[in-house]
Amino acid sequence: MIKKIVQYYLDLRLKYKMVILTSLVLLAFSIGGLSILQYAFHLYNKEIYLQSAQSLQVSANSVEAELKKMERLSYQISTDVYVQSYLKEIKETDNSYNQFIIGMNLRQRVLNIGSLNKYVKSIQVYDTADKEYASGTAPVTLSKDRLDRLKRLAAEKEGGVNWVSPSENDKTIMAVRDLRDFVDFSFTRLGSVAVRVDIEGIMADLTNNLKDQETSFLIYDNNGNQIFTNEDDIASIKPTDFNEGRSGYQIIDMDGEKYFLTYAEASHLDWTYMIVTPYSNLFSVINNARTAVFITYLILFIIMIFLGSKFTGTIVNPIESLNQKMKKVQTGDLDYYDVGFDQNLNRDEAGQMHENFKTMMNQINYLIGENYKKQLLIKESEFKTLQAQVNPHFLYNTLDSINWSAKVVGEKKISQMAESLGYILRASINMKDDLISLREEISVVDHYLTIQKHRFEDRLLFTKEIPDALLDVQVPKFIIQPIIENAIRYGLQEMVGVCSIHLSIVYVEQNLVIKLIDNGPGMSPSYVDQIKEGNYRSKGTGIGLRNINERVQLLFGDAYGLYIESTLGKGTEVSIILPKGDMKENVQSVISR
Repeated sequence: MIKKIVQYYLDLRLKYKMVILTSLVLLAFSIGGLSILQYAFHLYNKEIYLQSAQSLQVSANSVEAELKKMERLSYQISTDVYVQSYLKEIKETDNSYNQFIIGMNLRQRVLNIGSLNKYVKSIQVYDTADKEYASGTAPVTLSKDRLDRLKRLAAEKEGGVNWVSPSENDKTIMAVRDLRDFVDFSFTRLGSVAVRVDIEGIMADLTNNLKDQETSFLIYDNNGNQIFTNEDDIASIKPTDFNEGRSGYQIIDMDGEKYFLTYAEASHLDWTYMIVTPYSNLFSVINNARTAVFITYLILFIIMIFLGSKFTGTIVNPIESLNQKMKKVQTGDLDYYDVGFDQNLNRDEAGQMHENFKTMMNQINYLIGENYKKQLLIKESEFKTLQAQVNPHFLYNTLDSINWSAKVVGEKKISQMAESLGYILRASINMKDDLISLREEISVVDHYLTIQKHRFEDRLLFTKEIPDALLDVQVPKFIIQPIIENAIRYGLQEMVGVCSIHLSIVYVEQNLVIKLIDNGPGMSPSYVDQIKEGNYRSKGTGIGLRNINERVQLLFGDAYGLYIESTLGKGTEVSIILPKGDMKENVQSVISR
């Protein structure tokens, strides 16, 4: 039973074998590898995000709670009756000593209000003349730019609180608001108050749980300005580069290292809180899953290699045998290509290829013998053709004698016709190459037209447009004169009046286009189709246009040749398409194919 199954498989078509092999490999790797990977990474990302989001939320809520305390402290100072009375007295008195005494009382009052908060570095109070009254553990004198910014942000809220981000010289954040007189309800501006908050102290106390994981904490205001960072190496991260919503997480690359980024926006101040953790520190959760994936892939890989080698052998061995037979043929042993290959072949595509190859080689041997016989006949025909050239030479010599006789007696017309006919005849005898220069081809055309103009006189109007740069281009010989002859035969002779024939030669993209246009009677579409198919009866030999098309395609390939467009009653346009560039190389490339 097993032997029959194996033989049945060996006799299957090649594509079915490949389908079975591919299906087994993909099914095993897909089910085993992708399922484990998907499950492991799903757990990994979910666990990381949950832990990071929880830490971020706790830290953000703690920071927000402390900042709300600072806002209440600034409100308490701005609404304190003593603070307001001191500022009004300073504004109303001109005595420097009195102002000094009142200022000391003001500093002491502010210090008493904010002394219980350990995160307050200083409380800066400014009167309407921007004179500073600072108190606290680390009071500073603000620069003019920072003071102007403080006043501008405080004025925007019209008595409400606003936050000022850190600067280069002052790393603290400040809760600022205008002091307005509310005792008599005039709300006249009495000055400004700024509570300088130790944000680094707040973050140091609230984010101790993140230090063990080497986690970095960043805070940005709603304008993208950095409020805080505990790691200068990641200060280049901007929230606008990552957060697309109010919260989320991403894995980012920075300086060649991967980091896990969690971000969220606070509800109170619209600040963005971000936690950045090295990706390598978070792999403990998935190490077991990764090991399981590796072992599973390794086992599956070994199994697939073993099975794949067995499956592949049934496909590769017959093909390799056929390849050796082809190499034998390349050495020229066409009669002994199958000697020494005694292999039992199956009935699949590989076996059929061997049988077809054997049949093809027998057919090639037969055709080689037939071709050898034909070559002998061709050589014999060429010999007879050379012998037949004696008569054209005799005719050419006779025309030359007529030409000189006509010149002697003054018959210029006869002399020109005899000279042109002699040139055409000599060109047909002497031009043995398949390709000649366009200059030589045009000379043949000019001599042919000399004869026809003497024949038809004013009824034939011929014009040509050929750039001088194209005169040295190589073209197949005698391809223009036959189409001009055809235009005269089917155009001029079939009409009454002047027949206009225009010849133009130009480059169009990668092709050389020879175009001949006449205003003759034209042809019907059905007759044009008959000419293209070769099913028509010509008035002459019937081989002119067909001969040109076959010669061009034989030299350059089926992409080139002769094309006819004609409209009944309007004229005919004949185009010959040739390759651009060195046509000798194009001929060789076509022959080599």
